[in-house]
Amino acid sequence: MPLTPKTTGPKVRLRLRGDWFTVCDLGALLPGRGVAALLPDGRQAAVFTDRTGALYAVDNRDPFTGAAVLSRGLTGTHHGRPFVASPLLKQRFDLETGRCLDDDTVRLTTYEAEAT
Repeated sequence: MPLTPKTTGPKVRLRLRGDWFTVCDLGALLPGRGVAALLPDGRQAAVFTDRTGALYAVDNRDPFTGAAVLSRGLTGTHHGRPFVASPLLKQRFDLETGRCLDDDTVRLTTYEAEAT
């Protein structure tokens, strides 16, 4: 039976310049799968949860290609650090810091996330 995301209940919010912005229902997130969220300034965030319920949010734009695809990337861990790998060129980005694990000169914007 396919997993169907729950679309009611707690909400996921991101902190944007000191204010909280609701991006989706917590039930819309499945561990290891991302959701793209449109932010008020026109940018996009890629929002993830893992099996422990931890929430992560990073810029959805892949800095190597410019494509808004990171929400469709594969998630995993490297030395205990959660990451998302771009579905295009496969660079991995730490979900907590935004640092590219394959090129120390590249970093994603990260967002504080909470479920309420």
